[in-house]
Amino acid sequence: MLPPDPVLPILAAVLGACIGSFLNVVAWRLPRGESVVLPGSHCPRCGTSLSWLENIPVLSWLLLRGRCRHCGAPIAWRYPAVELLCAGLFVATAMGSSTALAGAPAWLVVLGGWGLVSVLLPLTLIDLDQLWLPEPLCRWGAVAGLTISAIAGFSQGEASGRALLLHHLLAASAGLLGFEAVSALARRLLGQPALGLGDAKLAALLGAWLGLIGLGLAVALAVLSGGLFGLLGLLSGRLKRGQAFPFGPFLAGGGLALWIGGNGFWLQQLATGLGWGGL
Repeated sequence: MLPPDPVLPILAAVLGACIGSFLNVVAWRLPRGESVVLPGSHCPRCGTSLSWLENIPVLSWLLLRGRCRHCGAPIAWRYPAVELLCAGLFVATAMGSSTALAGAPAWLVVLGGWGLVSVLLPLTLIDLDQLWLPEPLCRWGAVAGLTISAIAGFSQGEASGRALLLHHLLAASAGLLGFEAVSALARRLLGQPALGLGDAKLAALLGAWLGLIGLGLAVALAVLSGGLFGLLGLLSGRLKRGQAFPFGPFLAGGGLALWIGGNGFWLQQLATGLGWGGL
């Protein structure tokens, strides 16, 4: 976490909203096999290229009243919602208490948090839309996590760099192999996998960023929140028994919660919830 600075949250929010605008493009184009760079922003209905005045995060959507200026087609509310969410997450990670890169310079921890948000947010959106977690995005997200971990470690000396990189490599491997083992066991016992292989790759990504303890806590939060969602869905009738729903958003949410709150905070919450608060 960087020292308190009243300007930092504003800068983080503005940058986050701009990044969120680009991540909307990634979540839309990547599943369709399109380039996320070319062509530039355009209306998906009429194809008209958009000017910079039509690309200002949140504000343009409000000024246009949620409709394309050229053809009048509605612009989904999800676009400004994602921009606002990304802005909030950038602020939260900048002001958070991550312990994943212990001892690293504060600016590197903040950049790392912004990088993690930028990877997990499009994965979440794509999984919600497609029940699919793109392997390239998971793979490069894991590489980015290991790279940040290596930089954080080697900034403190060669021994620290090797130790931190090895720790996060082991965590990534544990996430991948652990989830694949659970899926294979479920297939043998139930006749169908309980988790998709994309979830295993996302777990590896989280291990690369969070380390072993962080990964374990993130998975615990994901299982708890996902289980609660499934139970409420069954009770409300919105989900049928055996119906699949995306688990990636819960893993991503758990990972971001760990990065923002830090291992110590969530270990304390877990201990309190299990009645170990007095230990």
